[in-house]
Parts: sequence; structure tokens; C-alpha cells
Amino acid sequence: QVQLVESGGGLVQAGGSLRLSCSASGRTFSINVMGWYRQAPGKQRELVARIIRDGSTNYADSVKGRFTISRDNAKTTVYLQMNSLKPEDTAVYYCNAATGLSLTRLDYWGQGTQVTVSS
Repeated sequence: QVQLVESGGGLVQAGGSLRLSCSASGRTFSINVMGWYRQAPGKQRELVARIIRDGSTNYADSVKGRFTISRDNAKTTVYLQMNSLKPEDTAVYYCNAATGLSLTRLDYWGQGTQVTVSS
């Protein structure tokens, strides 16, 4: 089991910045990828950014150049630095950790943190 605790959401004006944090506990040694997803009202949950065990990263096209995902040396905390925020970034942001591969993959989710960007 992996437990995830998020922090850092809030209200910010367009053009501003926020940093989200997600701390993992439990069987953290089994995590292969950690990332951030978001879900806006009436929309499906979508991948924002992820960081793989080897340190490689992936971003949604909509956030490239504005958001940066990183992690601490222990690989148990991931951060999402969000700059140049836009109203369309408003959503509940969820931290995700995945263990296993393909058919054995298990996903764990944080409780979600609200990010609201005002115009």
C-alpha cells in the first residue's frame, strides 16, 4: 500500500504561481512513477505531468513550458511548480503513484487539492 498526502493548492490570479507537494509513505520502494492529474468540473481527469523512476518526465501539451515536476532525493515527495497560471488550469489536482507494470499496475491517489485561477 502507498499513501499520498497533497498540499499547496489555493486561489491565485492569472499569471501567478503555485507549488503543489505530494508526500508518499508506505511501500514507496515499489513506486515506478509519480505524477499529477487534474479534473475540472464536467471534464475527465487528465494527466498533467509525471516523473518516472529513472527521472524522465512527461507533460501535457497544455502545461509545457509553464509547469515543472520534480522530486526529492528520497523519491518520496514530488512537487509541481506551476507558473504563468491560466483560468483554464482551474481544477482539482490529484497526486498519483503507480506500482507494478502493465497488467500488474496499481494506482494510488491523493485526496485532491483545489487550484483556482481567477482572471
